[in-house]
Parts: sequence; C-alpha cells; structure tokens
Amino acid sequence: MDKIDPVEPPPSSPPKPTLARLFELLESAIDVRSFALTGLFIFASVYVLMVGKAVFLPIAIALTLSFLLAPFIRLLKNLWMPEALSAAFVLFAVGGIVAYGIASLAEPAANWLTKAPDALNAIEGKIRTVKASVLHMSQATDVIEQLATLEDGTPRRRLVEIKGPSLGGTLIGVTTEFFASFIATVILLYFLLASGDMFLEKLVKVLPTFSDKRRAVEIFREIEKSISTHLVTVTCINIGLGLAIGITMYMLGMPNPILWGVMGGIVNFVPYVGSIIGIVSITAAAALTFEQLEWILLVGASYAALTAVEGTLLSPMILGKRLTLNPVVVLLSVFLWGWIWGIPGTLLAVPIVASLKIICDQLEPLNSLGEFLGR
Repeated sequence: MDKIDPVEPPPSSPPKPTLARLFELLESAIDVRSFALTGLFIFASVYVLMVGKAVFLPIAIALTLSFLLAPFIRLLKNLWMPEALSAAFVLFAVGGIVAYGIASLAEPAANWLTKAPDALNAIEGKIRTVKASVLHMSQATDVIEQLATLEDGTPRRRLVEIKGPSLGGTLIGVTTEFFASFIATVILLYFLLASGDMFLEKLVKVLPTFSDKRRAVEIFREIEKSISTHLVTVTCINIGLGLAIGITMYMLGMPNPILWGVMGGIVNFVPYVGSIIGIVSITAAAALTFEQLEWILLVGASYAALTAVEGTLLSPMILGKRLTLNPVVVLLSVFLWGWIWGIPGTLLAVPIVASLKIICDQLEPLNSLGEFLGR
C-alpha cells in the first residue's frame, strides 16, 4: 500500500482590518492614559503662561538675554573684574547703546508716521470704486429696513451701546504694564548675570555621586555654550543683514536708510513672518517716496533678495546643520508664542525652540524630540 503524504493545511488568512482592530493596535502601541495626561499638562501649561504673562514673560526675556550676554561677562571675568561689577557694566553699556539708537531713530520714525495719513488717502483713492459699490449696498439695505418697518406705529428697538475702556485708560494701563515688566526684567537679568555659577554649584551640591556631578557640569556647560553661541551668532547675522539693508536703501535713494536697516535687523529675529513684514513696510515707504513703479518694485525686490540670501545661504552655512531648525516647527512656534505673549512672544519663539533642541540633543532620552525639532 502506497504511503500517502499528509496534506498541509492552507495558510490562515490575516484578520480583516476593522475599526476595533485599529483601536487594539493603538492601545498596544500607545498608553492612552499617559497620552491624555500629557495633553492635559500641555494645555494647563499654556493657560498658566497666558494668565501669568506679567510674571513669566520677564523671566523668559531675562533668561534669553543672560545667555546672550554671558560671553561678555566671562570675558570681563577673565580680566579680573568681579561678576557683579561686570554685570552692571554690561547692562549700562547695552542700555546706553539702545537709548542712543532710540533717540537717533525717534525723529525719522515720527516723520514716517506723519506720512501715514497721506498713504491711507492714496490707498483710499485707488479703492474708491469698491467703496462706492459698498455704499450702494448699504443704501439698498436701508431701503429694505424701511419697507420692513411696522405701520402700526410700533417704536423701533433701541440700540444699547456697550462702551469699552477709554483710550487714555488703555494707554495708561499698557504703559504701566510695560514699565513694570521692563524694571522686573532688568533687575532679574542683573542678578542672573551677577550670580555666575551659583545655580550650577547648588546643582552639584545636591547630586549624590561624583559621576552625576561631573555629568551635570558637562551638560550644563555644553547647553550654556551652545545656546549663547547660537544667540550671539544669530544676533551678529541680523546686524550684518541690517547693515546690508541700510547700505542698499542708501544706494537706491531711500530716505533714512539707517531706520530701514535697524528695522530689517530687528524683524529678522522673527523668521519668515518678519521678512514679510519688512517687505511690505519698505515697499509701502517706497510707494510714498517714488512715483515710478519700477523703483518701488526694485526697493521691495532688493529687500526680499537680501533676506532670501541670508535665510537660505548665510544662516545655514554659519550656524551649521546642528543648529538648523525645522521651518515648520519654527513657524508653529512663532504662532504659538505670539498667541501666548504677543509681539515679545514672537521674538522669543526661535530662542525657545533653539534652546529646547540643544537640551534635547544633550539628554539621551530626548534625542528623538531633538531630531524632530531639527531640519
């Protein structure tokens, strides 16, 4: 009798993809409870930062400026100048430079602001046809309302106007908040610069083992060096861009080229959005200065070309790949911190993201987040 080989059973077909199967996979790959708690923590942190703007914003500005000015403090310390005296000297020097710049540019900026009504009149003349059509529509709306009025003498409904705070009260409140934040920032910045390595010494003292102490010192030094180098480099790049813009505007015949150079250097701290603001502002100023359309477009195109060269060639080449940030993350960060803290938040967005990336690169458990934040 012939031997019959056993028949192999057919391979089992894979389970059909269903919604329940998808939830099972997600639950096995992701801890839903941990994910939910993380989301709640993020939302709570954003809310606290918004509500506590008067407290957290001066702290963030002081920390950023301390990293920026730390190299100068170390340089003066190497020249045998005490840290407290070095901090006072650096703050007085920076304050003097800023005050001189504001005093020099206040008059040109005021002159350009006085030209704003003329610019609005010019724009109004160009859109007069659109305004006329809107006026006709409003007249038609009034006719329809008259037709819809009751004929039995019913009085019309009274409109209740809710008035907000007066302009004077708003200005006083904003000015008081600004000066309070400014004084708090300067005081905190001085103590951060004058304290030197006090916080590092406290951290080393509380760590248990010698290896932990050495590792903490290495990480702290590397983070401080990387962040300060990044901020100083970006500041130097923006100063160079401001000089290039000022020289270009002078060669093109734009009045007050120093003003446009300073503006270009400051708004460039806000990536992408700052370039757009600068292009629109300088093109509008050129429209008030020149009559020929070619010159107006040339001024705007020159500014755009300089910012494009800086953003696509110089900054990546100088900063290197290690400190190059993901443009999508940078743009989202600008929107987020601008929503939380307004204009100061947009200026702090890039330093915050850069600092977070450097910290993630130095701490092994956070390397994946650092990779996501980089280009």
